[in-house]
Amino acid sequence: MGLNYIKGVNLGNWLVLEKWMNPALFDGTTADDEYYLPTQLDPAVYEARIKTHRAEYINERDFATIKSWGLNSVRIPVPYFIFGDWPGHPGCITYLDRAFRWARETGLKIMIDLHTVPESQNGFDNGGLTGVCKWAQNTDLVEYTLNVLERLARRYRDEPALHSIEVLNEPVSWSVFHSTSNTAKDSHEASGSTYVSLRFLKRFYRDAYARLRAVLRPETVIVFHDGFRLLRWGGWFRRAGMRNVMLDTHQYLIAMEDPLFSGPARRLYLRSRRLPWLYRMLVGASGIAIRSAARRIPVLVGEWCVENQWALHSQNRSAAYRQVSRLQRAAWDVSAGQIYWSYQLARSAKPGSGEGKPPRDPRNGGNLEAWDLTRVWRHGWIRADTSHDDMP
Repeated sequence: MGLNYIKGVNLGNWLVLEKWMNPALFDGTTADDEYYLPTQLDPAVYEARIKTHRAEYINERDFATIKSWGLNSVRIPVPYFIFGDWPGHPGCITYLDRAFRWARETGLKIMIDLHTVPESQNGFDNGGLTGVCKWAQNTDLVEYTLNVLERLARRYRDEPALHSIEVLNEPVSWSVFHSTSNTAKDSHEASGSTYVSLRFLKRFYRDAYARLRAVLRPETVIVFHDGFRLLRWGGWFRRAGMRNVMLDTHQYLIAMEDPLFSGPARRLYLRSRRLPWLYRMLVGASGIAIRSAARRIPVLVGEWCVENQWALHSQNRSAAYRQVSRLQRAAWDVSAGQIYWSYQLARSAKPGSGEGKPPRDPRNGGNLEAWDLTRVWRHGWIRADTSHDDMP
C-alpha cells in the first residue's frame, strides 16, 4: 500500500461542496456553504441536485485520465455526514465505494481526507460552515468525529487501494483565524468561535491515532494536517509513539504573496518579465521549512496550485505559469509527495479535457483556470514527467 513518492490530485468539490469552485450548485440561494444550502431549497430539489452532482462530477473516466497523466494517487475530501446520519444532509458513502472500485481498476491509491466536522474546525467555506469555528469546544462533536473516522477505517481497512486516512483538514491556528474575514450568516451561531489550540489538536490527534491504528493495517498511513503550524510539531509524533504517520502541509503561493505585495511594490513585480525574486524567496523558505520538519516526520504537500498574481497579469501567461510550476515542484520535491488542488472546477462537456469557457471567481470575476488541473494540463503549464532543472 506504500508509495515511494506521492504524485496526486485532490477531488475537491465532489463530496464536499465549495461554492467558488462551481457556483451553479448554489443557484437560487444566498447560501455560501454546504451547511446552509439545503436550508434554502425545497428538500426534493436539493436532493435531486446533489444526487446528480455526485453521480456526474467524478466518474471512472476521470480516474483513467488522472492515471494517464502519470499521477499515482487521489486525495478525496469527505464530509462528516458521509454515512447519512446527520439530519438534512444525504450521505455519500456509496460514491466513495465507487471511487475505490475505480482506483482498483486504474491502479491509483486513495487518501481519504475528513474535510469537514460539525460546527467547523476553521470557519472556511471548505469547512462546511462559513464564519463559525466551534467544533473543538464540543466534546460530543469531537467524539462524533472520532466515530466517523473509525467507521471509515473499518469499512476500507482491507481495500488494496487505500493508502491513508487524513484525520482532519485544516484545523485553524490563532494567526490564520485572526487574519481571515469569513463572515457568518448567523452572528449568534458564530458567537464563541475561536481557533483550534495546539494543545487540543495534539490530544485529538492522539485519540484519532489510537482509534485508527487499532483498526487499520500496519502499512496504512495515518495523516495529520499541520494546523498551519508546520514547524511547531518537532518530534512530538515520535515521542507519542506513532508509527507510519505523515504530516500534511498546504502551500499556496497566492496566499504567501498576498501580504507582501501592496502599493508600488505590487506594480513593480507585476510588470516584471522574469520570475520575481521574491517568489524564489517565498517558495525557497517553504522548502526549507518542509525539509526541517521532515527530519522528524515525513511531510506531504497535500494542497498546492500554480495560481499567482504575476502569471495572471503576465503578457505571456503560459510561460509564467510554467516557471512558477517548476519553482514550486522543485521545492516540494524535498517532501514525501505533492497533491494538486484541484482536479476540476465546473465540469467540462468533455470530462477531463479542460475545454470550455474559463471558470470565473463568483466573488470578483477573476480567472480561476490555474486551480483546475484539467485546464492546467491542457495548457501545458505542468507535466508530471517534466524535470525541474530547467529553471530560468
